[in-house]
Amino acid sequence: MNEVRLIGDNIGRRHVEAALKTWIDELGSKPRKVLLIPPDLTRSHSQAGPIVQILYKMLASDAQVDIMPALGTHVAMSAEENASMFGTDIPSERFLVHNWRTDVAKIGEVPASYVAEISDGMVDYPIDVEINRRLLDPGYDLILSIGQVVPHEVVGMANYSKNILVGCGGKGMIDKTHFLGAVYGMERLMGRDYSPVRLVFDYAEKHFLCRLPLHYILTVTTAENDQAVIRGLFAGRDRSLFEDAVKLSQKHNFDLLDRPLKKAVVYLDPKHFRSTWLGNKAIYRTRMAIADGGELIIIAPGVKQFGEDPLVDVLIRKYGYTGTPRVLEMVKHNEDLAGNLSAAAHLIHGSSEGRFEITYAPGHLTREEIEGVGFRYMPLSDALSMYDIHVLKDGYSTVNGEEVFFVSNPALGLWSLADHFRN
Repeated sequence: MNEVRLIGDNIGRRHVEAALKTWIDELGSKPRKVLLIPPDLTRSHSQAGPIVQILYKMLASDAQVDIMPALGTHVAMSAEENASMFGTDIPSERFLVHNWRTDVAKIGEVPASYVAEISDGMVDYPIDVEINRRLLDPGYDLILSIGQVVPHEVVGMANYSKNILVGCGGKGMIDKTHFLGAVYGMERLMGRDYSPVRLVFDYAEKHFLCRLPLHYILTVTTAENDQAVIRGLFAGRDRSLFEDAVKLSQKHNFDLLDRPLKKAVVYLDPKHFRSTWLGNKAIYRTRMAIADGGELIIIAPGVKQFGEDPLVDVLIRKYGYTGTPRVLEMVKHNEDLAGNLSAAAHLIHGSSEGRFEITYAPGHLTREEIEGVGFRYMPLSDALSMYDIHVLKDGYSTVNGEEVFFVSNPALGLWSLADHFRN
């Protein structure tokens, strides 16, 4: 079987290039039209940017190579952001934009009976399998999905078929899988392979995506001296590649603690986090480590809105991060929220369920806006004065006589009490 499985302390560009060249050469005849599907700038630590550069240089002399970032519901990347992530050697006309509301076609359906079975009866709706219609273009003889396997709040572990079904998916799939994961419970699935949401993706991969000339390139990365390094590179189609990447990510991207955190401080890089839709990773990725009655302070200089999507932004402002029982009740009685289940799921994800306090220090949102959605507010200047992000190191520190736990980038891992993963 033609696959790549590289594991090391720091897999350099030269080794990545050699492995991918051998792998692509052994796939068969030279492709004539290729679609590359990397993540967007918010997931630049995946090292998908350099991998796209390698693949474009490798393939563009013999094939038309198009690049469509897997945006999901995120805002489209600008030309400057494309250049920052993918380099300046790729012509701008080679980049395509995915629109989750308008660009998709239905290729199948996950039955309601199956969804009910895997969710313990919590939800029982069918889920449309919708993907960007460009993936169905018969002219593409090779589609490469590129991305990082890392803990994720909706599916358990990110990437593999999620990059296609959500990153290039439509409203039905995004709404219903997000809601499925939220109702099932983040704590039950984060950091784990098999979850109800992953089983939905597996069903779609087995029954519908199998028709596409699709292969996956998966990375596992860590940060060293503020630089992302590749610890694992996996390429091929078989699910076992994803499973190996999951095990490696669980080894490198988990920070398992022996005692709960009374105060956690998380910094959101303004280049990557401009909304609470993205910035609430600070909540998702630390919630299993924070003590009852504790506090999470989120320093967010780039945050200027709640939703990435204008309609979702309105819904977040209207209903707020008020906990699972109230959100579920609001879904029952409000058509706008019931018609946008990914927004409802996000409201569940962004609440501490009253267990700990969440304080936001945003760069562009007012006290009224922050408190209006259920968070506490701290002026950004106060937060930066109190917690010097240039001095603090990841992990425990003492600030003004108080112990705090600092996280410089919540997208890179999962912080949890060790007991949560001992069973």
